[in-house]
Amino acid sequence: MADARSTGDLSGSNNIEKGKKGEDIAAACLRKEGYRIIERNYRCLYGEVDIIAMDAGDVVFIEVKSRKSDNFGSPEEAVNIIKQRKISKVALNYLQKKGLTDHNARFDIVAIRFMPQGNRVKIIKNAFDLGC
Repeated sequence: MADARSTGDLSGSNNIEKGKKGEDIAAACLRKEGYRIIERNYRCLYGEVDIIAMDAGDVVFIEVKSRKSDNFGSPEEAVNIIKQRKISKVALNYLQKKGLTDHNARFDIVAIRFMPQGNRVKIIKNAFDLGC
């Protein structure tokens, strides 16, 4: 698990801007950790995955969750079983479509807390298992 800080004021931003900013922060942190980003915002009939990357030969499906506070739980808690199942279906679709079914795959979460003193970023590897 990696933990990093970045700066940036998001007060007054709408949710779409916060989501995009969170994904940009996540992608930068993932690159620093050695991930190679191969897709962003991959969409198919089953839903969307925020980031798809390669890490040590694994295809990694990454959900990015950002929060300004923990009033509604931590960012990672927002990736509930329903969201996990949806991401799993998208992942299977992607692996089949790209001919990557022979690769190991995993699911990571990047949890971001927007804070006045700097954003906190936590990469949670193997956050959940395939669930359909």
